[in-house]
Amino acid sequence: MTAPRVPFEPGRLVMPALRWADATGFAHEEAAIAEALEIGAGGFILFGGPADAVRALTDDLRARAGRPLLVGADLERGAGQQFAGLTQFPPPRALASLPAAGGERAAAIRWAAGTTAHEARGVGVNWVFAPVADLDVLPENPIVQTRAFGDDPAVVSECVAAWIAGCQEAGALACAKHYPGHGRTARDSHAELPVVATDAETLRRIDGAPFAAAAAAGVASMMTAHVAYPALDPIGRPATFSGPILGDLRARLGFDGLVVTDALIMEGAIVGRTEADAAVDAIAAGADILLYPPAPRAVRDALARAVDAGTLPRARVDEALTRYARAVERAETPPDAEAPAGPHASVARLADRILAAGLVRGIAPSLAGPIELSIADDDVGGPYPASPSDHVERALSAESVRIGPGGSRVVLAFNEPRAWKGRAGFGPAAREALERHAPGASLVVLFGHPRLVTEIPGAAPVLVAWHRQRLMQEAAAWWIRGRVTHP
Repeated sequence: MTAPRVPFEPGRLVMPALRWADATGFAHEEAAIAEALEIGAGGFILFGGPADAVRALTDDLRARAGRPLLVGADLERGAGQQFAGLTQFPPPRALASLPAAGGERAAAIRWAAGTTAHEARGVGVNWVFAPVADLDVLPENPIVQTRAFGDDPAVVSECVAAWIAGCQEAGALACAKHYPGHGRTARDSHAELPVVATDAETLRRIDGAPFAAAAAAGVASMMTAHVAYPALDPIGRPATFSGPILGDLRARLGFDGLVVTDALIMEGAIVGRTEADAAVDAIAAGADILLYPPAPRAVRDALARAVDAGTLPRARVDEALTRYARAVERAETPPDAEAPAGPHASVARLADRILAAGLVRGIAPSLAGPIELSIADDDVGGPYPASPSDHVERALSAESVRIGPGGSRVVLAFNEPRAWKGRAGFGPAAREALERHAPGASLVVLFGHPRLVTEIPGAAPVLVAWHRQRLMQEAAAWWIRGRVTHP
């Protein structure tokens, strides 16, 4: 007997974005919200906002929709990565630097994931777009870097499985990304379509290992890469639009959860296609959810027209809708009320623990106050402002450490992976600042990937603090304070 079809509601496969603005909050998104609810959107991806405003928004969205929704966010570094007032964690590469002995690394990752999920659910977000399952194997990669757990497929697989377990036990859907692996790209799919020429055996056995581990761990969803892999699809289609690549995910890895596209505003998704074609091609290839399309109504209408014309099989849409309905039911299950306990007394102590082994050049110096802080910031510019660079200074001042010339010079070098850069490493302005300030300095604190130490001139000791987030800046300040002999 044939199973009954789910209702034909192609809008459920569309997931628009809502972005906070300091001047207007979410009010400027009202027209986008109204349109998304009118077309029956399956949910939203959220960017930014204070926790209380996000909670009010998600309550309002569900009340107006009159039905459950998937509400997701990029939370690779904790719920505080997007939502002010919630907890931030060090980036995945920093968590993976913890010792595996005694289970410390796995326990910290599960704690980070569980806390992230618990706090996300507290503001109405039930889908966490993490963990990154890519391998950090290519120094020239402009976008993966510290977002990955590392370059060893066995270690990354263990970390990915731990993250998924912690997240989903705390009640949010996890999402392994970016299948089949974004680690070997020297180009950023935000800006263009990268092509990975690696052979199929390496892609499946090495790069694919963390995704196999994610499937085995029961991950609820996987996100596609807007990257072409000719060895896996000779036609050269990006994974998001490749039936062979997404079919391999289902058949070889046995994954039956949601497949969600990476953001459809990215150039790697729309190069050579109209927006409508991109949406239809992605669903036809095996994707289930269309994330962040620029024109949600046009996408919904394109799906409906393609089914009517017979160019998109109704059975494929029904399959995607069934997976969506299953995911919504799971995501809306009430989570446990208790926040997960961790192996450290606080996230600040976790950051201190990571920095305790953070010297990658030289030995820990003795510093004399006042501390002269110099900054080389590679993260300024682009469409979205970087977070402040003054948390080190503020934290030192709060500890009664004088700031200014006359004592030891400490250089703060900021370099996080940001989509607009289109490169790895320091750019010209930051390199010039390093050339001026690093030689003769007493210490350089690198808020970035440890391999960038080779780009820092001079012989000053280098402390790796991984990321510019306030958590790691304050941990670096505490580390510096402990070595100041005359504040």
